[in-house]
Amino acid sequence: MSEDLQTPAVGAWTPDGAAEPRPTEDAVIAACATVYDPEIPVNIYELGLVYAIAIEDDGAVQVEMTLTAPGCPSAQELPEQVREAIMAVAGVRRCDVDVVWDPPWDPSRMTEDARLSLNMF
Repeated sequence: MSEDLQTPAVGAWTPDGAAEPRPTEDAVIAACATVYDPEIPVNIYELGLVYAIAIEDDGAVQVEMTLTAPGCPSAQELPEQVREAIMAVAGVRRCDVDVVWDPPWDPSRMTEDARLSLNMF
């Protein structure tokens, strides 16, 4: 488990002691960025495959993501890798990853860094 995935969680002090840490969006994004499509040397966040992240007060995280193509050979493993990476973030109690196909992914969703890495500028 990466040390930096544990650091960004935000906890609060109460008269009864420290409260449970709450995951931040930055920590969840950092966790997603550790997952790579095995056919493309860019992480899934920079590829634009993560469409939505919702974090509940109880530490539940909901992610909507897509794949580069419906026939992607990694269709079974990538969502599970994302879930495992997010579960390593301090304060995450549950993580559900849903694969969605609407809107379809296209290269315009990639970050500028991803485009530069893939020589697609």
